Amino acid sequence: MRANYRLQRLYVDAGLAAGEAFEADRNQFHYLAHVIRAEEGAELLLFNGRDGEWLARISYPTRKKIMLHPVEQTRPQPPLADLTYLFAPLKVGRMDYMVQKAVEMGAGRIQPVMTQHVQGKPGKSDRLAANIIEAAEQCGVLAVPELLEPVKLADLLEKWEPGRRLIFCDEADAHQNPVSALRQVREGKLALLIGPEGGFSDEERAMLRSLPFVTPIPLGPRILRADTAAVAALSVIQATIGDWK
Repeated sequence: MRANYRLQRLYVDAGLAAGEAFEADRNQFHYLAHVIRAEEGAELLLFNGRDGEWLARISYPTRKKIMLHPVEQTRPQPPLADLTYLFAPLKVGRMDYMVQKAVEMGAGRIQPVMTQHVQGKPGKSDRLAANIIEAAEQCGVLAVPELLEPVKLADLLEKWEPGRRLIFCDEADAHQNPVSALRQVREGKLALLIGPEGGFSDEERAMLRSLPFVTPIPLGPRILRADTAAVAALSVIQATIGDWK
């Protein structure tokens, strides 16, 4: 069932069930009362990443209090997408964009990875989490991706999950078309690794290419910024071996 984009969507922490009203928190109150100026009885859609999506109505018991009243479930809760998105941190504005696009493109887990040439800092987890939720609100996503703690590349590879295929974008690959490489990947659990603006070091590339669970792919003849490469790689993966095919 597709999302209803006519109604405002709002992420909440509370459990969602018919007839179980709860109070909007401070940020939600400000948004509903002062940003979109929602009136008494206005309808919106609520989700919490656990209980599906719910049609709800707003009430104002006082001028400084909003109650949210779940009425009925409009979409059931889907499972979390089994695609892990791994990226070397960028500068803040572009990292915000990249995380949002990863949510839109179907990532189920998102994790910063520290590489030798990384140029950005991992960023505050609350900011990254806020970007994940904002993207989920805007794009009808119900299974909110999990944000994992930053990890060094070597540690990530040493403790790699058995059975999960790691696809990494290798800017030094001699080929141009990623599709042929991806078509050799069997269906199953996937992860995508996007490197830093400066690219992977020779040592990192050699380490990645030596591992049996790693598949390197090129991204065409052009040099792409890391945030552009993320969208391009996620698109081609979903189209060839992901949930678009």
